[in-house]
Amino acid sequence: MKVLSSEDSKVVLALGASDVARLRKAKPLPFRLLREGRWRPYALVLRGHEGAVARGDHPLPIDPATLETFAAGKEPVLTPPGAPFEVALRQESPADHPEDDVEMGFFEHLAELRTRLVRALYGVVPCVALAWVVKEHLLQAMLDPLVAAYRSLGIEPEIHFKNLVDPFLAYLKISIIAGLLAASPWVFWQLWAFIAPGLYRREKLLAIPFVLMSTLCFAGGSLFGYFIVFPMGFETFLGYAGELPSGDIAMQPTIMIDEYITFSLRLLLAFGVVFEVPVVVTFLSAIGMVTWRGLLAFARWWVLVATLLAAFLTPPDVASQLIMLVPLVLLYFVSIGIAFLIDLRRDKRARQDPDHGTYER
Repeated sequence: MKVLSSEDSKVVLALGASDVARLRKAKPLPFRLLREGRWRPYALVLRGHEGAVARGDHPLPIDPATLETFAAGKEPVLTPPGAPFEVALRQESPADHPEDDVEMGFFEHLAELRTRLVRALYGVVPCVALAWVVKEHLLQAMLDPLVAAYRSLGIEPEIHFKNLVDPFLAYLKISIIAGLLAASPWVFWQLWAFIAPGLYRREKLLAIPFVLMSTLCFAGGSLFGYFIVFPMGFETFLGYAGELPSGDIAMQPTIMIDEYITFSLRLLLAFGVVFEVPVVVTFLSAIGMVTWRGLLAFARWWVLVATLLAAFLTPPDVASQLIMLVPLVLLYFVSIGIAFLIDLRRDKRARQDPDHGTYER
């Protein structure tokens, strides 16, 4: 049973087949309504059957004939004695209530996770194969920010490798990351499929926005790192090269391909993950797990968490960590603004319909 709407003079209840069966067995259907500023318990009972004990402020009895009328597809309106409102009975539709919960054990969750991971690999592996075909172009794209930094400082661009397998490993790493980026919509869809069984139908409507925004934010974070962070960071780091004050010795960059690719790809993935913060916080706010006030109160702790994340996701130097830390903090406060708008809309809807989204079996 679900409360579809509640006014001072009329309440609309949606009943399903299981509710009708419960009434016929002389079992009451308890529910709550927000009246005079507090939640008041009520119960729908079937009059004329022994053992039907009403709980709450007022019993709301219905007679068997009215129940049969309802079961025939009609929508009767009741006027229960002692209740300050009428009750209209409606047939329950699939959209009126959450899905029936299906409990899963720990190992069942692991099996489902394994299934989703395997399906995600079905999308990633072909993308990695396609990326391998154009591996030279991808390597050139990865080296372009370094080349630009070299030339801006008047240094001849060059890259080195010290082991025979280093170029192969560089191509392999680039192909894997490029394939992962290309398959990210499919990967996020599998992630959504893993968490969706625990959501209500109205929350499952967020599937397409979740996948779309997750993909855009992940790609946007990677592009931010490539076009904004890489040129500025590489030029800064290479700027330390040159002669020392004595003029007797100079520092010259000797960059190895494996170290450069590992450094660059790690930053790209890190910025992609960082830019997912608004998506995660918005999702949690949309399903009612967090509020903007709670997020604002947690902000000072988030600065500490962001500092630890920046230290973990970036190479061990202060410049890289600061480049990561600033977007983490800014995106968190952007998320608070989004959560504020969601809560504002939710509060407005609650004022218009106090029983919106509330139900109790």
